[in-house]
Amino acid sequence: MSAAPGTPPSPPSAPRRFTLPGARLALALWLVALLACAAVIGRTSFTADLSAFLPRLPSAEQQLLVSQLRDGLVSRLVLVGIEGGDADGRAAVSHAMAAQLRRDPRFTAIQNGEPLNQDADRKYVYGHRYLLSPTVTPERFSEHGLARAVNDSFALLASSAGLFTKALLPRDPTGEVAAMLTQLDAGQRPPLHAGAWASRDGKRAVLLAQSAAAGSDTDAQAQAIDAIRDAFAKAAANGPYQLAMTGPGVFSVKSRDTIRHDVERLSTIGVATIVTLLLAVYRSVPLLVLGLVPVLSGALAGIAAVSLGFGGTVHGLTLGFGTTLIGEAVDYSIYLFVQSAQYTRNGVRDNRAWLGGFWPTVRLGVLTSVCGFASLLLSGFPGLAQLGLYSTVGLATAALVTRFVLPQLVPATLHLRDVTPLGRRLAWLAERAHRLRWLVLLLVVAASAVLATHRGTLWGRELAALSPVPASDQALDASLRADLGAPDVRFLVVLSGPDQESVLQGAEHVAHELDPLVAQNFIGGYESPARYLPSDATQRARQASLPPPAELAQRLRAAVASQPVRADLFAPFLAEAEQARTGPLLRREDLRGTSMALAVDALLTHRDGRWSATLPLRAPASALAGEAGEAGDGVDSAAVRAAVARADVPDTLFVDLKDESDRLYASYLREALLLSLAGLLAIVALLAIALRSLRRVAATVLPLAAAAVVVLGGLAALGQPLTLLHLVGLLLLMAVGSNYALFFNGAAAGQPGAANSPHTLVSLLLANLTTVAAFGLLALSSLPLLQAFGLTVGPGAILALWFSAILARPAAAGTATTGQAGSTS
Repeated sequence: MSAAPGTPPSPPSAPRRFTLPGARLALALWLVALLACAAVIGRTSFTADLSAFLPRLPSAEQQLLVSQLRDGLVSRLVLVGIEGGDADGRAAVSHAMAAQLRRDPRFTAIQNGEPLNQDADRKYVYGHRYLLSPTVTPERFSEHGLARAVNDSFALLASSAGLFTKALLPRDPTGEVAAMLTQLDAGQRPPLHAGAWASRDGKRAVLLAQSAAAGSDTDAQAQAIDAIRDAFAKAAANGPYQLAMTGPGVFSVKSRDTIRHDVERLSTIGVATIVTLLLAVYRSVPLLVLGLVPVLSGALAGIAAVSLGFGGTVHGLTLGFGTTLIGEAVDYSIYLFVQSAQYTRNGVRDNRAWLGGFWPTVRLGVLTSVCGFASLLLSGFPGLAQLGLYSTVGLATAALVTRFVLPQLVPATLHLRDVTPLGRRLAWLAERAHRLRWLVLLLVVAASAVLATHRGTLWGRELAALSPVPASDQALDASLRADLGAPDVRFLVVLSGPDQESVLQGAEHVAHELDPLVAQNFIGGYESPARYLPSDATQRARQASLPPPAELAQRLRAAVASQPVRADLFAPFLAEAEQARTGPLLRREDLRGTSMALAVDALLTHRDGRWSATLPLRAPASALAGEAGEAGDGVDSAAVRAAVARADVPDTLFVDLKDESDRLYASYLREALLLSLAGLLAIVALLAIALRSLRRVAATVLPLAAAAVVVLGGLAALGQPLTLLHLVGLLLLMAVGSNYALFFNGAAAGQPGAANSPHTLVSLLLANLTTVAAFGLLALSSLPLLQAFGLTVGPGAILALWFSAILARPAAAGTATTGQAGSTS
């Protein structure tokens, strides 16, 4: 039976409480569950591996994308620039830094233009020229081929390379060393100043460092970066120099530190704000502490559930954002403490009266939240599925703890301050809120118009939309890469096979098809491990191309008959050709000590029982200069795909990593949109079953939909493309806002005016403020990832509360009085 208008609610004559066995059972089960969750979490590993955000059945291209980001060709590179001072001073700093870093085991290579490996490189190329040179063929060492090759070498004597050619002529009359050096694709190298690399504009000295640790090992990358800073500090000696660094490792470390700093800073402010708000209302430290019990219980249960459901591994992003999502759980204790205060008799609060009058509304709000996030469990992406499991289990646990455990922990005589005066003022506002319906309509129409205007660009389709790297850092990266000629490695041809020999042979077949594309300027060039370490089959073929000594001598005499030299001048050539013909084949260890060993280590890898060869492609110089192709593009992808198809090498992929990452993100976003729609339909169906009234269902959903439309319209008006995290924010908006809408819609206590009781309105306002404090502050973050979340949930939660009050039935608001809370039966 409802209280009469204008009178406060009357508690039952004999407050009903849990029986002692029931209370003990609830507490015992809760404690056992906490211990079980702690045991599971103790065996849980936390990872940042991007493979968690691949589809459950990823394509080969998607697996390759993550492999390259985790431990690919450039993931270990750190690009270093030294600015300020004069050119000589910058070169001296470069030399000093390089000397210190080369002694550091955290780096496998430091390059700054110093010819440290020049002798080893020269010895390797010269000593193995007949096994390395692509021009060593039977035709080249025929009488006609020898004559043409010798004629070309004599012609070079009159060129700028004459001294080099003259010195090598007796040992290499066919020019194999020159052919080998010509075909090596080292890319663009920076100019030298005082023996050190300098930028093309001469304003900075540049170095290239390669870390020993994988790019995905953020801690090791941070140590490497600190080592570079330490080397610079010692080399610069407080001079007028500045250090600039970029690269994947630098980005990952800087992003991690920025995220940690922003989360710690904003979380501290948010927690302080929430604690201040709760203390201002509760005026009780014990109530404040007890109010966190559901939150902590939900967090532990969420982590344990994900660990059990995903093989003992929880992704860091799931934990971070899931912890933020579980922040809704603090609302449940607020509802219990504030709303139950009106059920007090003789100084004793009756929590059972709150459970009978308001718990059904809270329970329905929890179920709508669970429906929204449970839709993510169906995702083919484990990352989204983890987030859905964490949120559903965490919210459900927090609600159950509030229902069955918290009433047992809170003494019935423990009270908060009297909030009735504030509640009466809020009730006065709520009763007149319907007069602002025109404003809601205006905002929705304006937002809809903005969304219609931006419908083609509403959703960001590139993974870069989620990039935590600021534009200034991206510009520095582009500048240093241009100075160093460092590979951007957007376009890759990757082969895999059971052994090293098969992938080297495959790389040679693909290279044979890529060479014409270089000549036609479809690509600017490419790298291949087979250039420095040919396959055994190719080496044997080149050995077979060399004639026996007597036959080679006879052909050589005929080839030089028209030249003004004696044939015996080339005795060293005959001896070394025979040595190459009958000598051992090249092995990987023969590269040790050369700069080419680093290239082979980067391009030829062995992982999980499979060998892989990577051939990164370089865009033509005209495209890099912006003269051809679109910005950031320049490789003719269609021509490359056709060349790879002609090579007909099994397990070979051509991948544009940027396009593949954008395609992966687009499929991620598309699936999330569909699942969110499914979650929305599930919420509507649940409300229809629970409320049994289409009008009340519409009244509950309408303010939430209006808030979502206005938030999306505001973001579009600000020119911010919507991302996956905006979508997750909308799900949280539905979860939080459903409680407001249900209270104002009259579900509580089975009557429309329940939300306008003073205690209920104060609880809704306090829950709203804590939500805004927890999530809205993220909008102040410097990171797009956190900004997206804060800009969606913060304003959305405020609008959901306002719109729920404004769109509530005027008759319902009018029938409620400042003292009415609902039935106590």
